[in-house]
Amino acid sequence: MSDRNNSKSSLSPSGYRITEDDIKKVNLYNKGVNKMSEEKFEDAIRCFDLSLRIDPYFVDSLIKKGYSHFHLNQYNQAISLFDQVLEIDVNNAGVWNLKGLVYYKLKEYEKAIECCQKALDINPNDAMVWYNYACYLTLNKQISEGMDALKKSIELDISNAKKAVKDRDFLSARMEEDYKRIIEVVILESIRQGNDHLGKILWITGLDRIEIQDATTRLANKGLLIKHTKKTFTGKDEQYELTQELISKIGVEKRKTGSSPSKHFEGKKEVFISSQQLKDISKILYEASEASDRGDIKKLMQNIDQLLNPILHGTLILDNFFEEHRELRLYGSRLREKGQEYLNSNKEEISRFLLEMDKKIRG
Repeated sequence: MSDRNNSKSSLSPSGYRITEDDIKKVNLYNKGVNKMSEEKFEDAIRCFDLSLRIDPYFVDSLIKKGYSHFHLNQYNQAISLFDQVLEIDVNNAGVWNLKGLVYYKLKEYEKAIECCQKALDINPNDAMVWYNYACYLTLNKQISEGMDALKKSIELDISNAKKAVKDRDFLSARMEEDYKRIIEVVILESIRQGNDHLGKILWITGLDRIEIQDATTRLANKGLLIKHTKKTFTGKDEQYELTQELISKIGVEKRKTGSSPSKHFEGKKEVFISSQQLKDISKILYEASEASDRGDIKKLMQNIDQLLNPILHGTLILDNFFEEHRELRLYGSRLREKGQEYLNSNKEEISRFLLEMDKKIRG
């Protein structure tokens, strides 16, 4: 906000002097955003232009104007506007990500990759940027690096696993073992939530029948689920159940249904957590705390990975202890990036967090 002297102005709570021009440019910006929500992008651009006449360095309007041009497939204009923003604020990770998205649309994947790298240098914990980075790497035939980025994205946001199995950008990676394991995670989570038929998993995940059958066969061979084949009027249907050993580790979700038939499908989910799984989590947290106190980064990282792994305990912790799951992800990310130096500086803080988390879970 401007702080120039103006008789028709007032002070904001933070001490900035708000002028009539400030109010006008923000109103025009908000009008432009509303036009974007209505998908009237040309009208939105006119609003942002009027806002920028008042303040040519109004970053929010520059970004939204660039994004409007992007939606109109006017990619050169979008890049020009994003570059203007980066001249003002080179550390704007969101704009680096948007610029990468434009290059992706232009199929200039190397430039898109560079933009993601810039964004991740600024904010290494942005799951969406890691996901985009994985797409661009895979499309650029850097499949191994793409799978590493995708795993990082899923670690930060488990919902990206379900998104990835539907994404055609990963078509060339479907034969990779890492990608197959991601499909297995999505299928296990679907079954855990009660979608135990082939038809249900087809609808929920968007995977094709052959991929599901191949993945469930691999999971059955690993001793993680049991497959049943039932005859129906139209042929055969496959039904799956998790093994008791896996249920003891990850729990299952069942639906409470009312007595009224009309409410049969409106039941609330109830999560059943086994006492064995709680004991396992508590044990890992205690070992992690001790590893932190000793400065044993290798052991600590192994413990954190066990807690975040969606096949083991990650999904349970995410569903029931969201804040703690987020903090674990952040600690894991910082330890990977900064190594032993970070642990040495923060071992007491990490150990205290792990013990508090253990206390909360046992409570």
